[in-house]
Amino acid sequence: MTLYDDATATAAAISAGEVSAREVVEDAIARIEKGDGELNTVVARRFDEALAEVDAGLPAGPLHGVPTLIKDLGLQVAGLPLTRGSKLWADDVQSVDSELVQRYRRAGMVVLGMTNSPELGKNASTEPVHHGPTRNPWSAGHSAGGSSGGSAAAVSAGFVPVAHGNDGGGSIRIPASACGLFGLKPSRGRVTTHPAPGSLAAPLSCNHVLSRSVRDSALLLDLSSAPLPGDAFAAPTPTTTFVEQAGREPLRLRIGLATRRADGGRVDEEMVAVVRRTAALCEDLGHHVEETELTYDAELLMTGFATMMGVSLLAAVDHRLADLGRGLADDDLEPFTRLLHEHYSATMTAVQVHDALEALQLVGWQLGESFRSFDLLLTPTLPMSVPELGYLDTTDPMAMWERGSDYSSFTAVANATGSPAMSVPCGLDSHGLPMGAHFIADLGSEGTLLSLAAQLEAAAPWPLLAPTK
Repeated sequence: MTLYDDATATAAAISAGEVSAREVVEDAIARIEKGDGELNTVVARRFDEALAEVDAGLPAGPLHGVPTLIKDLGLQVAGLPLTRGSKLWADDVQSVDSELVQRYRRAGMVVLGMTNSPELGKNASTEPVHHGPTRNPWSAGHSAGGSSGGSAAAVSAGFVPVAHGNDGGGSIRIPASACGLFGLKPSRGRVTTHPAPGSLAAPLSCNHVLSRSVRDSALLLDLSSAPLPGDAFAAPTPTTTFVEQAGREPLRLRIGLATRRADGGRVDEEMVAVVRRTAALCEDLGHHVEETELTYDAELLMTGFATMMGVSLLAAVDHRLADLGRGLADDDLEPFTRLLHEHYSATMTAVQVHDALEALQLVGWQLGESFRSFDLLLTPTLPMSVPELGYLDTTDPMAMWERGSDYSSFTAVANATGSPAMSVPCGLDSHGLPMGAHFIADLGSEGTLLSLAAQLEAAAPWPLLAPTK
């Protein structure tokens, strides 16, 4: 069977009768069975159930027959365990689909299984002890990024055209950059988290997809973004569809180019060079680009961010142990996760949580000042090249402590503020690994991002698949 470029093309081919939904799903299953032994992207499979659903008849939605995968963190798939990359949740089999999974199904998509995630998402590389590391399809010795690394590697390797991810500090955008994909983090409140409340609907984290094309990301956002009555947050309602916005030429945009980190940390020259090339392309396309600085308080950001991530981890582990009716066993958690749990168990107070929420609002206002002068901010997605596997090793807590936050130094601020942001493929580093350019917009401005991304995609197309596959 021909491998179609993206989900949109796959659905069109099925609709036109060029291929059947069963043939497409069978092909995706065959690709996973052939290639995933090396890459380790899919950690729970439902192949027989998926084929039975196809045979029983799928909804006649816009993505009828398109196979997909769901990240093993944040969303529920009925009948499959939601392990969160952890031994502690290894047998936590779900009885119902999350609302977002239901929306994918109503669009005609076919869920084939769950993709690998680091334990509780607390790593910028997907290397959980419970499931083992996911390998980058561009170079098997390198990380696929995290925490949506399993989904990114599966899409980049050609297993499925699009896969679910979520992003609490860069977890869609980091693996998108690492695997040469398009990755959009929507605005806070754009996509419901039901039925998992996630601390006031997860003020830091949000769900979307990793895709090969901009149009797929726009279409999936249209399908998934209707607010659910009772949601704690709701992003501004767009005046037209995201697909329509992605298909329009953007107006002349004011883009602020920032190549230095707000915390003063190191940024590799390769990353600076590639983002400057992207800035030059934006200028060639008629946009105004101007050098600027990231002026938000990086220490305030990280203090607030660490507290909110810490209280989420603490609650997740303690609730799970309460459900199991026992205390924490020695091998329940990886060393880094256990260290964090012990630290926050001993130190977390209600006042800290209150102060963290206020800190993140202050950072939001600080970043918001940039949008008085600019429509978008442009930075590298990552400050350095994709690391080799083992560089971010959760069995070595001190290495994680020293290295882990570097990888979200450009991405995390958009989670703190709720701003939409995206990573756009923009070239290869000296090792032949993909790099991404990172754009941040004001709340509710996904359409601006998608419009520019489609323009960049047309002007400088990126490879749709890793070259080794």
